[in-house]
Amino acid sequence: MTAATMTAIEIAEPGPPQVLRAVTRPVPQPAAGEVLIRIAAAGVNRPDILQRKGQYAPPPGVTDIPGLELAGEVVQQGADVHEPAIGSPVCALVAGGGYAQYVCAPAVQCLPVPEPLTLEEAAAVPETFFTVWHNVFERARLKRGETLLVHGGSSGIGTTAIMLGKAFDARVLVTAGSAAKCQACLELGADLAFNYHDSDFVAATLAATDGRGADVILDMVGGDYIQRNINVLAIEGRIVCIAFLRGSKAGASAYASSSAPSPRLFR
Repeated sequence: MTAATMTAIEIAEPGPPQVLRAVTRPVPQPAAGEVLIRIAAAGVNRPDILQRKGQYAPPPGVTDIPGLELAGEVVQQGADVHEPAIGSPVCALVAGGGYAQYVCAPAVQCLPVPEPLTLEEAAAVPETFFTVWHNVFERARLKRGETLLVHGGSSGIGTTAIMLGKAFDARVLVTAGSAAKCQACLELGADLAFNYHDSDFVAATLAATDGRGADVILDMVGGDYIQRNINVLAIEGRIVCIAFLRGSKAGASAYASSSAPSPRLFR
């Protein structure tokens, strides 16, 4: 029988990690289409950190408890839910509430824990793998043999995109911010890595593809990258923007080929 209360982590006020505190909250009850999960482990993602700093507000109607991904055991089903079954080990993506002992998750956003992962390992799967699968394969329709260009290759999203891209036989090119990060991307399976501090990814990608360009570009940077992505896109290519760290508009500083530095490739 599920307890009436649980321990959760709340943000006392915006600030450093020390503002996180353990509190007692009621155990949530699953609505129709949801399951209640007893949490074994939760992932830590950029939105959690931004929320703690006061720079990201949860969507309206969502709990103030941070945490977007987790793994644990299904202990209760809401109306109209048949899978996952009670007792099933799952990992799940939620809009918030993962930093707690229990959370309600939409049943459609739960996956069986992949073998041979532990619950702790599985808790780090949903946010990045759901994001990359949906955007690169469902939205951008990456196909075997195509070239995928990933910005931020050493990030959580980037490393996942490398692994999934190679698992489905794509050629994967990445950008990263240092030689060490580029090397880490190569060790994960990337075919080429470009250090954006001393290379221009447009020139480098065109050189690496004999002028054809990238079939799919996964971008979380935005800003001046927007026009540069267009410049390096292959005919019938697809760009997926999942964040705009440099802003959502391309300005006058966008790529100009006459001033582009010569590419430096890491192989």
